[in-house]
Amino acid sequence: MAVTQIPRQPTAITPSAEEIKNKRLNEDNLKIAVEALAQDGVVVVEDAIPVEDLDHLNAKMIQDSLLLQSRGEDSPFNYNKGNLQQDAPPWAEYFHPSVFCNPIATQITSAILGPRPKWTFASGNAAMPPLPGIENERQPVHNDVEFPHPPKCFALVTNVPLIGMNPENGSTETWPGTHNRTVAKEGGQKGQRATGHIPQEQLDEQVAKAGPPCQPTLRKGSFAIRDFTIWHAGMPNKTQDIRIMLAQIHFASWFPNPTRLELADDIKPILEELDAKGELNLEVPVNWVSKEQIQATYLDRALGKKYKTNKTEEE
Repeated sequence: MAVTQIPRQPTAITPSAEEIKNKRLNEDNLKIAVEALAQDGVVVVEDAIPVEDLDHLNAKMIQDSLLLQSRGEDSPFNYNKGNLQQDAPPWAEYFHPSVFCNPIATQITSAILGPRPKWTFASGNAAMPPLPGIENERQPVHNDVEFPHPPKCFALVTNVPLIGMNPENGSTETWPGTHNRTVAKEGGQKGQRATGHIPQEQLDEQVAKAGPPCQPTLRKGSFAIRDFTIWHAGMPNKTQDIRIMLAQIHFASWFPNPTRLELADDIKPILEELDAKGELNLEVPVNWVSKEQIQATYLDRALGKKYKTNKTEEE
């Protein structure tokens, strides 16, 4: 009789009240985070973001999700219409540093990538509830990095769910250990909405070697950090609540990446104050635009973002 393997959940750290107050993990917890990312390519930090900040942002982004979904074929869906790529509103009213520049997240990414990583990507996705007569599909397992990359970790993604995230509402399927690869390209074709598929034979080999993938459960107020190159897949949302998860990508300062954020200019004083207090610890290349301009355009830019290097440019 075949033995069913139980997926292993990612390592989770719960900072103490003192660590939250100091906005830094202690040495023991930082070591746990670094080792988990080295071994599994993913780590969870629990109860590190004030829920009121998440609630404020979530209320606005749910409105935006419904607007994007109403565009049908023109919506910025990834692989299937139940999964929308969606930017957060990029002006000061909704720019909570606890969400976008979380100091514990930055402490972890800096420990691995080196001092002052470059924050050059900010977006997210919305797992939409099923529509009548339409069954939401899972994404194929894929790798976001479709350009040659070094064996050393060069980028980390911080994922912040705006509500509690679990298998029922579409927690991202994650394949621990698959970041320890140096394959230049894995499946798919450039320009498709379904790039980067991992062939089934490779999935079977990975399960035999390291066990099945997992769908982590994160309490509201928690975040996950994952290696940029790890295999993963968006999963169906079986509930009636929209599940939004943000993604910030930090790149090592030595990795060639001229991509820049586009933010409203009323965020600039917030970043400058954080930097002056020693709480930013990031390089943040930004094209500053007016609040009015960005409010008119931010929902039209989500699909087709590019990661740029000195040799290639990939969707």
